[in-house]
Amino acid sequence: MAVEFTVGSFFARWLFAMALVFVTYNPSDYSYLGWVMDEYREFGPVMAFIGVALLIAWIVFLRATMLSMGLLGIVLGGALFGCVIWWFVSIGVLSPYATGTLTWIILLVLSFILAAGMSWSHIRRRLTGQFDVDENVLYV
Repeated sequence: MAVEFTVGSFFARWLFAMALVFVTYNPSDYSYLGWVMDEYREFGPVMAFIGVALLIAWIVFLRATMLSMGLLGIVLGGALFGCVIWWFVSIGVLSPYATGTLTWIILLVLSFILAAGMSWSHIRRRLTGQFDVDENVLYV
């Protein structure tokens, strides 16, 4: 039974990707990296556990994105959004000196690319009717 892919399915993936990206790092220092890098905290088992859980989530997202979009798709997606950001800077909507704002936008773009990667096989199937198959895995 195939699960229907909808816009809501994409936004759910995007929310999970945003949570992963922003929990790992964000400029506000309320993130895993900010917590670990705090000089007044000692690295312990809870930090290690959360770090491993985040690493697992990153591997799942990156592997799915790499398998569905490939390196070229990821680079082209990053280039497309990079051009949009550059355009916004050139027309004065964004300041190149607002590094905090640009960091938030880049993290948001990263989460969007991860969500697109998690969704790309579904989108491609709807557009072309073709299924993606991972040839290296034998499912029993």
